[in-house]
Amino acid sequence: MKPKLVAFDLDGTLLGEELLLRPRVVSAIKAMHEDGVQGCIVTGRMYRAALPFVRQLEFTAPVVCYQGAAVIDPQTDDVLQDVPLPNAQALKVEQYARENGLHIQLYANDRYYCEDRNQYVSLYAKISGVEPVIVPSLRRQFETWDATKAVIIAEPETILQQLPIVKTLLGDRAYVTRSIAYFLEVMNSKVNKGRSLEVVVRYLGIPLTEVMAIGDSWNDAPLLQAAGFGVAMGSAPPELREVADAVVADVAHDGVAEALERFVLA
Repeated sequence: MKPKLVAFDLDGTLLGEELLLRPRVVSAIKAMHEDGVQGCIVTGRMYRAALPFVRQLEFTAPVVCYQGAAVIDPQTDDVLQDVPLPNAQALKVEQYARENGLHIQLYANDRYYCEDRNQYVSLYAKISGVEPVIVPSLRRQFETWDATKAVIIAEPETILQQLPIVKTLLGDRAYVTRSIAYFLEVMNSKVNKGRSLEVVVRYLGIPLTEVMAIGDSWNDAPLLQAAGFGVAMGSAPPELREVADAVVADVAHDGVAEALERFVLA
């Protein structure tokens, strides 16, 4: 069955290292629109970091951002869902990162906060296109705030080592996942991309069985599992391929265009 909605991850799926939408992909999405199929973005990015691509692709469906912690209507900026990480868990992650010399960022009000500008902040700023808010103390800044999410940024091998430790530290009180290899992300335990896709389809009146989702990383597994048909990019880790219904080329070889051409436009 041809889907009525296609849910797209951004980084590693629609966007490669150059952070640009590729011409073949843009053409395939235009053809998808002309065929009456809607598109939506489902990303770990901040809303403001996703919005330029939403506008470029002329998507009007709600945007899932912050790994699902927020769902926002890009036509009105109305917040349809806001599920922050509880203050106690955010501060627990911050304390762990500080005691172990790890760079951490906390998010609130569609901004991200950290204590200094280092290579990891520069990496994040380059990818997101958004500059940080530098504060003297994250702990004091978030003393009474809930955080939308927390992100530890480190070398990929460090993230691999820290992932099980942070999961054990927080237990079932938070959702801990990897997005790109440098990022360890912590959200409310009730949050993931798949659950927030349900918010989008309820808003649009489309059943999940008529949704195709495309992603490339560990954090996209709930998204592909929730959709009626899940597509993994060629660069996807084994954990994502296992839950996908199909695998296409990687982002450098226009995997999204391939998925649309095979499963939507054929």
